[in-house]
Amino acid sequence: MKRINAPRRTASLSAQLVDSLRSHIEAGGWPVGTRIPPEQVLIEELGVGRSTLREAIGALVHLGLLEPRAGDGTYVRSASELQSVMVRRAGSAQRENVLELRTILEEYASGAAALRRSDEELRQLRELLDDADAATAGADASAATSVDALFHRAVVHAGGNDLLIEVYDHLGTALTSHLGGLPWDAAHAEEHARLHRWLVDAIEARDKDGAREAAGAIVRLTHEHETGTLRAAEEQ
Repeated sequence: MKRINAPRRTASLSAQLVDSLRSHIEAGGWPVGTRIPPEQVLIEELGVGRSTLREAIGALVHLGLLEPRAGDGTYVRSASELQSVMVRRAGSAQRENVLELRTILEEYASGAAALRRSDEELRQLRELLDDADAATAGADASAATSVDALFHRAVVHAGGNDLLIEVYDHLGTALTSHLGGLPWDAAHAEEHARLHRWLVDAIEARDKDGAREAAGAIVRLTHEHETGTLRAAEEQ
């Protein structure tokens, strides 16, 4: 019988570099969407050879964390392998399936937040609502989208389920990238804000069912708005 080769005691330099760069990305050292430093800068900073660096960068490209762009350098595509996989999977899924999964996550997380939130977490949610109102009043769509993502992440964190938090941090990016990004008209923006206030009021009152209902209504409104917007664009 052929014997199994024993593993090497030490990892190769390129494998160590992959782990180091991956940890740097996961920690936010290179945020998603940014271009990483040029090759020569990294060689000098890390003290490694060109072939070792290229091997490590190639591995991270294969894992989906980095994305080379011809003539423009290499960019951070996602913060982890799981996030990369989920973004690709959500992009290939039917829109209705993505909506259903997002509804399940948001409803459960909101109900858990109503039962477990702390006073400090409630205060943070109120502050994020104020930030969202300010962004909407200033017609800053990009800021409003960013604040909304922070708000829903804060709701999940208030639920206190560490595993759900980890899954949402990865999966939430995939879902919002597939179900988001379109401008809001005044009527939908007003209703969107009202539903978010209802959600926070329910969380404050520790009303689990009310929080779940509000969260589901928010996802449905988002889907309704995006469907209408896309249909109108196709008809023009």
